[in-house]
Amino acid sequence: MVETVQQLLRQRRHDDSPAVASGDRVWTWREHLAEAEAEAAVLIGLADSTRPLHVGALLGNSPAMLRAMAAAALGGYVLCGINTTRRGTGLLSDIRRSDCQILLVDTEHRELLEGLDLNGIPVLDVTGTGYIEAAAAAPPLVPHREVTGPDTLMMIFTSGTSGDPKAVRLAHAMAIMCGASLIYQYDVTADDVCYLAMPLFHSNGVAAGWAVAIGSGATMVPAKFSPTRFLDDVRRHRVTYLNYVGKPLALLLSTPERPDDADNTLRVAFGNEATDRDIAAFAKRFSCRVIDSFGSSEFAVIVVREDGTPPGSIGKPYAGVSIYNPVTLTECDVAEFDEHGALTNFDDAVGELVNTQGAGPFVGYYNDPGATAERMRHGMYWSGDLAYRDADGWIYLAGRTADWMRVDGENLAAAPIERILERMPQVSQVAVYAVPDDSVGDQVMAALVLRKGTQLQPHDLGEFLAAQPDLSPKAWPRFVRVNDDLPATATNKILKRELIAAGASAQGGVLFARPPRGTTYTIELDMPVGAQPLSTTK
Repeated sequence: MVETVQQLLRQRRHDDSPAVASGDRVWTWREHLAEAEAEAAVLIGLADSTRPLHVGALLGNSPAMLRAMAAAALGGYVLCGINTTRRGTGLLSDIRRSDCQILLVDTEHRELLEGLDLNGIPVLDVTGTGYIEAAAAAPPLVPHREVTGPDTLMMIFTSGTSGDPKAVRLAHAMAIMCGASLIYQYDVTADDVCYLAMPLFHSNGVAAGWAVAIGSGATMVPAKFSPTRFLDDVRRHRVTYLNYVGKPLALLLSTPERPDDADNTLRVAFGNEATDRDIAAFAKRFSCRVIDSFGSSEFAVIVVREDGTPPGSIGKPYAGVSIYNPVTLTECDVAEFDEHGALTNFDDAVGELVNTQGAGPFVGYYNDPGATAERMRHGMYWSGDLAYRDADGWIYLAGRTADWMRVDGENLAAAPIERILERMPQVSQVAVYAVPDDSVGDQVMAALVLRKGTQLQPHDLGEFLAAQPDLSPKAWPRFVRVNDDLPATATNKILKRELIAAGASAQGGVLFARPPRGTTYTIELDMPVGAQPLSTTK
């Protein structure tokens, strides 16, 4: 039985079926893994054998990144996927915290290192002549070590939506299990083509994309996510499977619809954090199956959709996953709803998603004991995600713990308000968050991106909100900003902390506001003179 990625890839070393397709070039598994073994041999030769062998990869989604991942597996060392959207001291902190002995870069990202004190860490440009010559002259690979299932394959970083990204250790066995599960569920074979457009330094890109491809022998198409290039890529490479996280479905649906959109090879899209509306619309428009699930980057909390999942729910949890009050350390009550579907026992029903059985495969963030201690409390893993469950066990997200708001003495959560705003046909993306009240507590604010070619007038917003029977009067946003785009992480998650820092302003967009006790919105002067604030044409 295969227990490590090292063992798995060794079985593919003589496979002449396609492994990587990029541009006009195709590598067979034999060619891809031969290049990976040469890279591993070079890096092992450069490394200090008395120290843990951690290799940083400041690379985009490219054949070079896939080669680096395979090289680490075959060479028995740890690859640290460095977030390519980080800059300055944040980027340096990630590299140092990962204890990288060597850092791989490419031409696109090398300039990010300018001015950073790497403290002598060798930087190897994989596009340079020095690397190419060293790889060509590499001796046969003698692995740094023969790994076991629990050994770390990669350090993959959290999204960083609520703070600095943290390095999660992904074990060889976990990569095997994640890939095998999805391969089995969605019948992925060597005849499939996997579109890898989610960052490969993040859990979704590795566990839901790369692990599926290497486990099945499917062809990998590494790409930088682009809504306008997506369909051309699918057709060019005959893509059948893609993984996503965050807002890619919404971004793809915001592109102009064409009559032949369904004429493509895509059959499965697997990911998380898409809205019910976008899941249905994407499946219909591109004629494929869309499966949306929920899982933490640490793999400690997993919730899956099943047939019959109600609108708004993320599904039912794996064994041991529950919702707990972080103060009383007791399981929260079952949610109760009024005749309109509004939650009536918020304080008793909303709590934090936890793994009551411990951490699962999570062994702590690397070099970050404080963040690890925050996650592991009282013998349980605390996800930082707020949720509630109905009488049938279906779970509904309420946001992150930072999304808890106190409005006029009442507790509110962001996610239920977001789900209501997502019903507006004009809305492509939405984020709800708290801004300080003038006296005490919070005010609700929302940030919107509209679908291309649509408009939103202040009275349209007020009429829509008034027509939502499950929207509490206190949950009406006091302020609403409308922008062409919103700040986001590399994994397409909206950066609420930047929205919160901006306060009650639209940062060059449009700001709608209503009086403290009113329901009529007006436009505030928070936009460039001459702008057309009521529509989006981007």
